[in-house]
Amino acid sequence: MTKTKRSIELTAQERRELEAFTKTGSGKLFKRASIILALDTSDGRKPDTETDIAHRIGVSRQTVQIVKKDFTEASDLTVFLRRKKRETPPVPAKVTGELEARIIALAYSTPPAGFSAWSLRLLADTCVELQYIDSLSHMTVSRLLKKHNVSLT
Repeated sequence: MTKTKRSIELTAQERRELEAFTKTGSGKLFKRASIILALDTSDGRKPDTETDIAHRIGVSRQTVQIVKKDFTEASDLTVFLRRKKRETPPVPAKVTGELEARIIALAYSTPPAGFSAWSLRLLADTCVELQYIDSLSHMTVSRLLKKHNVSLT
């Protein structure tokens, strides 16, 4: 594999691996492999322009440049095609199963004095007042109730 900032020249084996990957892969890694194949200059191939590649694959021109840079910096093809590890762990969900149960129980209970029915905002505000959680969006309550087929009317 010859890699420079300006051109990418794949070996026959690398080209076969990338072509096989584009037939079986999907998502971002599929697009990464497709971009490198389009940039390949081996066997006298003339690569497409970054703009043409971006348009054909459905990514931005900047993505093509980033993929090209990633490829030139990778130690080998396997490293390039491997998904990157997250630098930060995912944020844990604020709403736990216990909180879901409390919200659903509230939705089925009698609304507070002065209200004829529960609203999404009233449920969210009541959960905060009862110190079930420090903050809660009415949209989160909406998604939760919809997930459990709970209707407020």
